[in-house]
Amino acid sequence: MTTALQSQPRKRKRLQEVSLLEGPMLLLRSIRGFRTNQSLIWLATVPLALFGLSIFTFAAKAGTDFADLTDGQAAKFLADNLWLFIATILVIFMNAGFAMVEAGMCRSKNAVNILAKNLFVFALAVTAYWFVGYSLMYGDPVAGGYLFFNQFFVNPDPSSALECAAAGDTGCLVPSVDFLFQAAFAGTAATIVSGLVAERVKFGEFVIFAIVLSGIIYPISGSWQWNGNGDGGWLSQLGFIDFAGSSIVHSVGGWAGLVGAMLLGPRIGKFASGKPQAMPGHNMAIATLGALILWIGWYGFNPGSELEMDQYVAFVAVTTTLAAAGGAIAATVLSTLTSGKPDLTMIINGILAGLVSITAGCGNMTFAGAWLAGAVGGIIVVFSVAALDAAEIDDPVGAFSVHGVCGVWGTVVIGLWGVDGMDPTSAGIGILNAGAAGIKTLGVQALGAGAYAIWTVVTCWVAWSIIGGLFGGIRVSEEEEIQGLDIGEHGMEAYPEFASTK
Repeated sequence: MTTALQSQPRKRKRLQEVSLLEGPMLLLRSIRGFRTNQSLIWLATVPLALFGLSIFTFAAKAGTDFADLTDGQAAKFLADNLWLFIATILVIFMNAGFAMVEAGMCRSKNAVNILAKNLFVFALAVTAYWFVGYSLMYGDPVAGGYLFFNQFFVNPDPSSALECAAAGDTGCLVPSVDFLFQAAFAGTAATIVSGLVAERVKFGEFVIFAIVLSGIIYPISGSWQWNGNGDGGWLSQLGFIDFAGSSIVHSVGGWAGLVGAMLLGPRIGKFASGKPQAMPGHNMAIATLGALILWIGWYGFNPGSELEMDQYVAFVAVTTTLAAAGGAIAATVLSTLTSGKPDLTMIINGILAGLVSITAGCGNMTFAGAWLAGAVGGIIVVFSVAALDAAEIDDPVGAFSVHGVCGVWGTVVIGLWGVDGMDPTSAGIGILNAGAAGIKTLGVQALGAGAYAIWTVVTCWVAWSIIGGLFGGIRVSEEEEIQGLDIGEHGMEAYPEFASTK
């Protein structure tokens, strides 16, 4: 005869006996219905449900009664707006990625300055875009397809979204959500400039330029393609393709920063007898983290630009991923062949180059075409960094090579092997898959990329020059640059426990 060992029941702890960390969980489990892990998982969905409810409540108070929508229309309306809001958060979070990449690739004595610029610039960009930029980009036609405007301090009517949904249309967005998404893009264009002028530009003069760029220069050129009022922008009328902004956002930011870098001149000690000298970044760990944040944020940037939750969102996400992978692999292989060892900075910039290279054509590329576009971007960025060094143009983080050069490449490649849509049966529109018919596509894409380059270089040269003339130059003093901008511009250090780098 065997005797089964009876396990002793565990004594349940009282709330007074547990630690501060265990207390909240014990309290939840004491409530009927919240004693299992599955119940707690369901509890975690409450914030998401509340957000959806808030959109529903907002919509119900608009001009058209939400109850007038069918169940299908209501579900589509909520899904589209919830998705765009999530995409907007991802794009805004890209500012953290830019800050980490730039700060990590620069010297520690300038870390506070770089972080301050990236953080503050987004606040300025959103304000400038709300004040005048959104109207310049999405307002009513003023001068054909070249200039648009309607009012300062945009305050759109929320009822238009429900009226759109009630009519059975798709992609009906709450104007405030749409504005926030577009404002995040404006902030991205301004943030790109920061990397090119890092470690030597005055803080005040930089933020003034950022206001001008995000409030005037970027919105006017963006309207040429993305404004759909009247006959639309002149580039849109020609059939120009830039799905999410390789030229409109990235090359504009790249060209704007290049002008600033050329006017500023190189950092002290960057070039000696015409040869570039290494100025290693102080923290490659946070630079790598920044690259991953940007990669994740790009899923808001590109798939979010579909502007609705439909079957094509995942397609755009895949083309985006494959291009990033292609860029990383190509840049790593090439940097290994040229320098003898894989360069982490080139892996980072290869990923970003691939992402920029697919931003214009993420809705007009096959999966194979997207990977190849990214791979070529990864090759281009390695050669571009070397070319800028040879020209004695100081770009501390490779921002122009990533955003400017690859922004142009990402725009033009559509004319080489782009396709007409995201359906697997879509016809080719590039020279390599459409023959002579692709010449027009390539010509329009090249024209658009050139137009954004010329517009940005001219207007930014004027803006930088005026700002410099009004405030006694845009570059810090030699003494301040040697000491570090953290102390000179902000009176603090990023790493006060360690001696400042001199």
